[in-house]
Amino acid sequence: MSEDNKAPHLKRSMTAGQMEMISLGGAIGVGLFMGAGSTIKWTGPSVLLAYMFVGLILYIVMRALGEMLYVDPGTGSFADYATEHVHPIAGYLAEWANVFQYVIVGISEVVATTQYLRFWWKGSPDWIAGVVVILFLLLANLVSAKAYATLEFWFAMIKVVTIILMIILGFMVILFGFGNGGHPIGFSNLWAHGGFFTGGIKGFLFSMAIVAGSYEGIELIGISAGEVSNPKKAIVKSVKSVLWRILIFYVGAIFVIVTIYPWNKLGSIGSPFVTTFAKVGITAAASIINFVVLTAALSGANSGIYSSSRMLYKLARDNEAPKTFGYVSNRVVPSHAILGITGGIFIGFILNVIVQYLNKSLANLFVIVYSSSVLPGMVSWFVILLAELNFRKKNPKLMKKHPFKLPLYPYSNYFALLMLTIIVIFMFINPETRLSVSIGAIVLIATALVYVIKHRKG
Repeated sequence: MSEDNKAPHLKRSMTAGQMEMISLGGAIGVGLFMGAGSTIKWTGPSVLLAYMFVGLILYIVMRALGEMLYVDPGTGSFADYATEHVHPIAGYLAEWANVFQYVIVGISEVVATTQYLRFWWKGSPDWIAGVVVILFLLLANLVSAKAYATLEFWFAMIKVVTIILMIILGFMVILFGFGNGGHPIGFSNLWAHGGFFTGGIKGFLFSMAIVAGSYEGIELIGISAGEVSNPKKAIVKSVKSVLWRILIFYVGAIFVIVTIYPWNKLGSIGSPFVTTFAKVGITAAASIINFVVLTAALSGANSGIYSSSRMLYKLARDNEAPKTFGYVSNRVVPSHAILGITGGIFIGFILNVIVQYLNKSLANLFVIVYSSSVLPGMVSWFVILLAELNFRKKNPKLMKKHPFKLPLYPYSNYFALLMLTIIVIFMFINPETRLSVSIGAIVLIATALVYVIKHRKG
């Protein structure tokens, strides 16, 4: 124990604003900008309700996390709570699931950036662009937590400003016919093409799985809490504001998209963002949106390296990963863990380049692998809810004066757990997500088996 105390630790160098932007950056991903196509395809305009409903579940998760963070803000947070208040295997699973999730997400985001860079770097090989991006993100994370947070702040700001502009312009088209010859489009597209619930209840539940995946990353508040100054104040502010901001951005942008364009024609128009900007006369729309989706992809990879390196660092400190990953550099960042995660992303990216070079049709295989990160990404939400139930039982005196309690406890907690379970069940039912969720499940089962074998020997 004394040795651990002497070792260098991560320091509180982030501001509350940067903490909020990290959570926003983690949760507003490339999927939104590329049109949320599959969710709209399965359920039509009612995808709006799917985003609101999953947003409600995530509000409960974030309030449960905020309740525990207020008392004990630490790096690795929700995994610590899982270990302490559920079972050590729950914390172990949460940590390794986070590492797996963000290495996979990191690979997919780097692959996405190479596609966006083609727009400007015509004729340049994708692998060169990918290597440049990986090196840039590696350096940003190695410099300091503050440098990472500053970069992420601006990445997220670009996404946020674009979405706000999209919503404002969209309402001008809907209400005043701006860019449509002065003829307001109105709201009829919400019900005129087969109704509001075009895929019925089954399609609605299918869409919720992808919606849940698009919200993943919101729990990054928990991981960054160990490196933010004045954590109690920052946590309350961040948890309260981040979720409604994300809801406004997602629900607002998708409301504009499904109101302006018939939902069943969205697949043929390309990115609705580009089309909307072009519609109101912004001729550089393609360049603007390409720059925004590039920053969205960089932001997703950046958040992933930050999050999973902190988890790998914590695993090493707990003797659940090679000790070298527990090293903290003179710049007070877990540099070996950052190198390990970035190395994993680099290997995955190069494998992707080789696979596509050898066989173009195998490119779809990687899409399945990428979406396999959705189930491991949900592990953190399950463990947060389960931990909060036991946290309350263990700390009745503490809860009496707690200023930031989860509303409607324990019913809200049970409701969120039930709905997350139903979403996972429908991921197995849906033929389009069955394979990817099965890969995610196999990864989690294998991780749990490694833990059981290791600790049985110990």
